[in-house]
Amino acid sequence: MTFRIPHSTLRTWGGGSLANQFEVIVLGGGPAGYVAAIRSAQLGMSTAVIEKDKLGGVCVNIGCIPTKALLHSAYVANLLRHASELGVEAGAVKTDYGVAMKRSRRVSDQNSKGVEFLMKKHKITVVKGAGVLQPGRRVKVGNDVHEAKKAIIIATGSRVKGLPQIGLDLNKTTVISSDEALFLEKAPPSMTIIGAGWSSRTSSMRSAAR
Repeated sequence: MTFRIPHSTLRTWGGGSLANQFEVIVLGGGPAGYVAAIRSAQLGMSTAVIEKDKLGGVCVNIGCIPTKALLHSAYVANLLRHASELGVEAGAVKTDYGVAMKRSRRVSDQNSKGVEFLMKKHKITVVKGAGVLQPGRRVKVGNDVHEAKKAIIIATGSRVKGLPQIGLDLNKTTVISSDEALFLEKAPPSMTIIGAGWSSRTSSMRSAAR
């Protein structure tokens, strides 16, 4: 969602339109970016966030939130399988990976909408698109140029890379990243996880418990 001033008020600059001026512009709408934007707004500064994807960044959309939602489903399934140890007979347990995945996406979307609400609450302008830094504290998004009077905060986060050195290019079929793993409709019969970060550990735990 994008909130911006009417096009009739735009001013031209350097091959684009100077769409608006703010005291602070934040590049990136992830946890670091949107929190910085909220704090800037709380301090009374006009603020804009530039984000090309959903608000919330990796954590909300393809990291912490959806993985923990899936992990909770795995936890419940594992608990039911061992319920007899607690004196509870639950019977045969059947899991549906697709249903669990859809729930995790709903949880993620709800959290992203929560970030949108916070932007509106604090009167922060959200500009949809990829920002390109320009001279003089300016950021170009498409044909529009936005200017920061005080500061530009860069909070663009990170992206996943493959390992071509050992023949593991990301092909989104047999070699996938943690991003694609969160959109699988069916659980693969087997998998090898490279890395021991939080994404890898969460993926291994939910896969082992399915």
